Amino acid sequence: MPELVKKVLLWGFVAFLIYFMAFRPEGAAEMFKAIGAGLMAMFQGFGDFLTSLMT
Repeated sequence: MPELVKKVLLWGFVAFLIYFMAFRPEGAAEMFKAIGAGLMAMFQGFGDFLTSLMT
């Protein structure tokens, strides 16, 4: 992808996040909680997989 397109998309995403957090803080908090819970579940599953390989 051209460098200019990447920069525009990145800045657009950052602007959307700032707008979302400013005008819908409850929704933003719930979204980040859900992302965090998903990441924790993914890493927990990865840890369980590695543990089962070692035993």
